Amino acid sequence: REKEGYGLSKNGLDWAKEQGASLIITVDHGIVAFEQVQYAKSLGLKIIITDHHVATDKIPKADAVIHSTAMCGAGVSWCLFQPDDLLELVAIATICDMMPLTGVNRWFVKEGLKQLQQTKRIGLLALFRQAEISLEDVSPYHIGHILGPRLNAMGRLEHAIDSLRLICTNNPAQASKLAILLHDTNSLKKQLTNDAIYQAKILADQLIKDGQKKILVLHSKDWIPGIIGLIAARLADEYQLPTIIIAEGESQSKASARTAQGINMIETIRLCSDLLIDVGGHPAAAGFTITTENINQFIVKINQVIVTRDQVKDELLIDGDVLISDINRQLYNRLSELEPFGLGNEKPIFASRSVKPSDIKSVGEGGKHLKLKVDGIDAIAFGFGRLADLLNSQLMIDIAYYLELNKFNGRETLQLNIIDIKT
Repeated sequence: REKEGYGLSKNGLDWAKEQGASLIITVDHGIVAFEQVQYAKSLGLKIIITDHHVATDKIPKADAVIHSTAMCGAGVSWCLFQPDDLLELVAIATICDMMPLTGVNRWFVKEGLKQLQQTKRIGLLALFRQAEISLEDVSPYHIGHILGPRLNAMGRLEHAIDSLRLICTNNPAQASKLAILLHDTNSLKKQLTNDAIYQAKILADQLIKDGQKKILVLHSKDWIPGIIGLIAARLADEYQLPTIIIAEGESQSKASARTAQGINMIETIRLCSDLLIDVGGHPAAAGFTITTENINQFIVKINQVIVTRDQVKDELLIDGDVLISDINRQLYNRLSELEPFGLGNEKPIFASRSVKPSDIKSVGEGGKHLKLKVDGIDAIAFGFGRLADLLNSQLMIDIAYYLELNKFNGRETLQLNIIDIKT
């Protein structure tokens, strides 16, 4: 990302030619690489594009193009060869690229998770051990929040080749060493990201104070390209405004965008194409390169072309009201048939009203979380520790929750994972 940028680059094609390559197969990019494909042809290279990003009204003149926005880039490339033993990797990619877990993606993840729970890949096994995740329990949550960020961190801060080495290695010692490297790099990425988010929120607060209500466009020379997508995602979520974060370079700058309020980011940014060097992405997430001196002009134009929608209301949608007395292992087993859960196929959220809380106590560092019983069933409420004293004085409350299975010391018990409380 630092040396060649995103997608196909002339530097990368020159290097491939020097290594004696005759065929280039892209994965997850290339659908808008018109000049790069033409350049590859001028070098005598054949090129096959596999991509899932949004295309324009034209297609590059490659030797073959395999394209679908319904899958992630790894899913599209899998369709080119269809190797069954790689479904575990497609499952990881599908979850980490936040594809809706419906249709073909649900199949990718369902079958891929079966493989992953029995994986023989030494590198992945080392990664599981290092992250203290048992193989049989691995879920979309573990992949999206624990394993994926470790694999992704190398490409953001260093070079993605070490993540590839981890996946491919047959050497247990190297696998352990690489798993530690990925963990340490991910920790550094978290620190850099948190520092940058702190800086970005100061800038965002000032913009909002000055009357900015449509979109956040923030730029700094202190932010590196590898983390700007993470900054954009956090701010878009917290401020509920579409957000563009720009890592300012001396002559060219890299930008990453995330949506909010249902705004189609790729369509909106393409309305400013006259100011950009290149642009690509999805309705929910996009990226572009811009000449640094054009940033201020871009900010003015994006504010002119963006079509805003009403602010998203702060409300929680419930899938159904359930009596606590109806909660049992049979209900949990039936819900499990709907797995894997994830984007587009979320865990069902239930509500139970006028229930009695008991055995209430704060847990975790600084009493941040809440552990209790609700009409006799175990419950956990992450981030609600502040309500412990209040709930001890309440006879009845309403709760919204996921139903889950808590595994501890070889025992399995039903547990309510509470996500909202109404007193």
